[in-house]
Amino acid sequence: MLATAAARKRVFLVDDHPIMRQGLAQLINHETDLVVVGEANDSSAGLAGVVDHKPDLVVVDISLPGKNGLELIKDIRSHNKTVALLVHSMHDEGLYVERVLRAGAQGYIMKQEGAKRVMDAIRKVLSGEIYVSGAMSGKILEIFSGRRPTTQDPVAALSDRQFEIFQMIGQGKGTRKIAEELSVSVKTVDAHRANIKEKLRLRSGVELMSYSVRWVENQRAG
Repeated sequence: MLATAAARKRVFLVDDHPIMRQGLAQLINHETDLVVVGEANDSSAGLAGVVDHKPDLVVVDISLPGKNGLELIKDIRSHNKTVALLVHSMHDEGLYVERVLRAGAQGYIMKQEGAKRVMDAIRKVLSGEIYVSGAMSGKILEIFSGRRPTTQDPVAALSDRQFEIFQMIGQGKGTRKIAEELSVSVKTVDAHRANIKEKLRLRSGVELMSYSVRWVENQRAG
């Protein structure tokens, strides 16, 4: 028997790529127990949409104009303690999954995964469980059970915004480009750069650039 409209779990999508949103919406709406009730292309509209639509689940991308997905998760969680949150991102889960879970989400799935796994992740998070890949599940269990330190990588000491800027520096983006992409001032980016250097114990912008480029390359190498 098909679920009635009222019985279907309500899903809200936040992603700045229209084609990705449309594809995901079609996938979800094809299910008899789920329905997409709204979409947004940035964090500001995402938070407003969640407040207005009161969904059961929000599917969030990491890379968004202005505030990134991590900050949006924190904002949503401050307004709604019970809504389920799932990150759907192109970024390697190894870089973000711990930050995502600490921010208040219940799951992380990469965009390269097929439709079945996406639906599995959605249903698992809606049921109140945590969803990560099999490769990450053991690591996450160890981290959150306190059986081992979260990481020896000093980059882990960076805040979520600092981590985002650090990666962008490592990708060769200059201060003005970073400010433009994040919709913040150059002065704000400069302040973050100074704090990043202090936390990583680097003495100059040249050292920061070198360190960040090597770190990004190492992550890509696996």
